[in-house]
Amino acid sequence: MPDLSMPAPPRGTTPPRRIIAAGLIRRSPGRTLTVRVTAAGVTGTIAKAVTR
Repeated sequence: MPDLSMPAPPRGTTPPRRIIAAGLIRRSPGRTLTVRVTAAGVTGTIAKAVTR
């Protein structure tokens, strides 16, 4: 049976990292702003704040 284990990365190097998504939520009196950034694009919403 073949060895299917993943080889360890060489010491002293780190694998490259990618940002998958980034976001922001900002709350101010009366509204909430939400922004999400992905590789596909940017989306955002502004909503009335809810009472907590």
